[in-house]
Amino acid sequence: MMTSLTDEEMIRQCLTTQPNQCFETLYNRYVGKVYQRCLSMTKDSEKAEDFTHDIFLKVFDKLDGFQQRSSFSTWLYSIAYNYCADQLRIAKRLTTTGLNDDVDCIDESHEALLHEETLQMVKQAMGTLSVEERSLLRLKYEDGMSIDEIAELYGLKSSAVKMRLKRSREKVQRLYARKALI
Repeated sequence: MMTSLTDEEMIRQCLTTQPNQCFETLYNRYVGKVYQRCLSMTKDSEKAEDFTHDIFLKVFDKLDGFQQRSSFSTWLYSIAYNYCADQLRIAKRLTTTGLNDDVDCIDESHEALLHEETLQMVKQAMGTLSVEERSLLRLKYEDGMSIDEIAELYGLKSSAVKMRLKRSREKVQRLYARKALI
């Protein structure tokens, strides 16, 4: 019976009465796709496996907060993408430099500081966007998905995806410009 229900119906009907069965069914439906998303971003099967498990733990912990503003799969893929991107960013920050790099670091420190400030302003601007707007921008510009792939994922026409991307980019640019003036 569980397999015949849509994701959203299952969450509504079974989450409170049969949470383990609900989780298991959703996990079995999406584990392969989430793993592939993680693998495409990490290029490391062990990391992808670990990330996949972490993502499902996070999703199941927050499942009662799923508000059905988008489909469950879109919500799940958005969480997966953001989790992987965050983990990769953290790992990149933790890389170490050798002692011989000290001279270069002095020259680059000012440039790095400016770059970090710019990143922080863009991050703040991105933080004001809706989950869907952020997800669209990240899928296109960080994950490298094509317009057609994004359209298929969201069940939209390509022209709708292009327009939403354009509006989201303009919104980030306006917010960034406003923060830069402060």
